[in-house]
Amino acid sequence: MNRFTTDDALRSRWSPKTRVLAMRWLAGLGVAGLVAAVTAGLLAVQLGGLGSFLALTGSAFSVLGGAACLLAALALRSPQAVGATLLRIAGPLFVLFLLTLVVAAWVPALLMQRVDGLLAAAPPELARPLTVAYLAEQLAGSASPRGLSAALAYVLWPLQFSLARDILVVVGIVAFICLVAMFGIWWERKIAGRMQSRLGPMRVGGWHGWAQSLADGIKLLQKEDIYLEGADRPLYRLAAYVAFVPAVCLFLALPFSAAWVGRDLDIGLIFIFAMIGVGVIGVLLAGWASNNKWSMFGAMREACQMISYEIPLGFAALIPVMTAGSLRLTTIGEQQAGGFHTWLAFENPLCLAAAVLFFIATLASCKRAPFDLPEAESELVAGFHTEYSGFRWALFFFAEYAEMFAVAALATLLFFGAWYSPLPASWGAAWRDGPLWQQALYGLLFSGPLWFIAKAFFFVYVQMWLRWTLPRIRIDQVMYACVQVMLPLSMIVLLGNTFWLLLVPGDGWIARFANVLCTAVGVVAVAGIVVLAAWAYSNRRRLVGALAVDHLPGA
Repeated sequence: MNRFTTDDALRSRWSPKTRVLAMRWLAGLGVAGLVAAVTAGLLAVQLGGLGSFLALTGSAFSVLGGAACLLAALALRSPQAVGATLLRIAGPLFVLFLLTLVVAAWVPALLMQRVDGLLAAAPPELARPLTVAYLAEQLAGSASPRGLSAALAYVLWPLQFSLARDILVVVGIVAFICLVAMFGIWWERKIAGRMQSRLGPMRVGGWHGWAQSLADGIKLLQKEDIYLEGADRPLYRLAAYVAFVPAVCLFLALPFSAAWVGRDLDIGLIFIFAMIGVGVIGVLLAGWASNNKWSMFGAMREACQMISYEIPLGFAALIPVMTAGSLRLTTIGEQQAGGFHTWLAFENPLCLAAAVLFFIATLASCKRAPFDLPEAESELVAGFHTEYSGFRWALFFFAEYAEMFAVAALATLLFFGAWYSPLPASWGAAWRDGPLWQQALYGLLFSGPLWFIAKAFFFVYVQMWLRWTLPRIRIDQVMYACVQVMLPLSMIVLLGNTFWLLLVPGDGWIARFANVLCTAVGVVAVAGIVVLAAWAYSNRRRLVGALAVDHLPGA
């Protein structure tokens, strides 16, 4: 029998003749795609109605396909040159990718806003839904629309229906969760590496191994599902989806701004807590159905821990609800628009204490250290997902990182200014309804989803920071911390905030003094973090000894 060696694994399967043939075909397809794109674009100008829309759609897909084929041909022709070029422009490409994501999320929102405006301006006697012809006339400003206006009308017409918007929102949420999970896994590996005097991923994708999570995901999709003998196969298969779906549903009621919310529910906070609680069922199913004692131990730990910490978590969340007077999350967020001092965490000392208790309780709800007992690699192999592999194993990880972001975003929403910057939103009120460039500037400086995401990722970073700093505690210590520490403290803070709201006037000097004092504490904390980070960065070569040397370019 022939022996399979390392040389066999590394040897290219491409012969010179095959390579040349592939380059010719790819180059030909690329040129054909670009020619088809130009032709379709010319047709779109001449045609009207549905034909123009279809021609523009075909032109866009032809451009993308042709450019991809040409780039693939170039990579086969000069792989070293293409690789070196990608390494040099990795940073600008990353920034361009982020800007593309922002624009891709902003454009549907603008289109929906445009549809709402057309619906509001339409005469009441006009039949609903509005016809494509009417939309095209309104967009073109004439009775005979052609070209781009006629094509855009076909894009806007489905957006009148709630079902179309819901599908668009769900697709966007799933895409966002995938990006959060991919980035979160890579980021945690880099943070862990730096804290342990290592480099973390450095190879895949060039710049700091940014594509490592993407490569791991492709690998996991190709892995085989393995079932332990005696496992309950239907429940085993179902468990991963039961854990992942509630994590997706969390984002349906989570507002990224007053206008960026899937469902602005009157009881949005209760819905989110319900989805957090349902997620534990997937963990229980995974542990029970795996027919593995380590998995079962991990599942029971998760159930015990989650049920216990939900109580102080709920008590802490009630405090901003009482202060704002509403369970609607957008209402709570809108009340923090006046600047840094109006954030609910700095309303009074009890709110500040509630913010700390809430964050600690979220660590337990997400199975993050020092409360990562359900997985506990040093004790339970991998806990409840020990027997999982491939795609279903990846779903558990995606659900975990989605929940990490969701609870961090919820802390931001309830206590730390939601989608508002530290500057008062009233300073940029004139830009809110101005031209697009003014709206973009308003979003960057005063209020927008980018601020919300940035704050949430800061708390995700703190979760990762704590994981690689604190040791894991025992299960009895976990329960002691909940029942005898967190629960009494949260009850005291809740009762104290109740009396504060009843006895302390909101415009009195006591309330103003407490607000100033808590704001000063927040300013000192932020300044301390910035100074510490700057000092650590300037002294990074001395903090961890010889292992901090740049072993690879870009380290």
